[in-house]
Amino acid sequence: MDSIRKSLICHPDTPARTVRSVAVEITLSFDDGFALRYVVKGAVGDIVLPPGDGQLVIADSATDGLWQGTCFEAFLTEEGQPDYTEFNYAPDGRWACYQFDDYRSLLRPDELAPWEMVAERSDAHYALRVEPGIFPDTGSKLALSAVIEELDGTKSYWALAHPPGKPDFHHPDCFALTLAAPGAA
Repeated sequence: MDSIRKSLICHPDTPARTVRSVAVEITLSFDDGFALRYVVKGAVGDIVLPPGDGQLVIADSATDGLWQGTCFEAFLTEEGQPDYTEFNYAPDGRWACYQFDDYRSLLRPDELAPWEMVAERSDAHYALRVEPGIFPDTGSKLALSAVIEELDGTKSYWALAHPPGKPDFHHPDCFALTLAAPGAA
């Protein structure tokens, strides 16, 4: 398995007040699927997160609208194809998955629940590790993003790349990471 770490960029129109950085660690195996570990650094006590030590129970079914609060997202497509899959993960164990046949053209919701969700929490960092339960192909394009809501209502939008204008995680410019075969340079 190969692992890479990518820093997300805060959209310039939505600055965070207490979040210093958001990164994603991607562990990739074309035999075992892949895992994503979102890491938020800053004053974690000022972020809208569930109380407690981070123990999660994965919801039994999908929940719409997770992007309206703190939410970690991944979008996966095949190189050169217009269709893509969107995955949403909330810090309380809720999730959603959607199939699109083109840019923002929803084909259907999907019941592809995560295999695993594990949270870690301290005063200075929050991490959510998810295993989406999918097996991407070499050459797949990945967009990674997060919406972070702070207790005062501030929302910041983070992504690998942002298109011009307002935050839009579905935009093709956001699919900034091409998955290579494990061990490939």
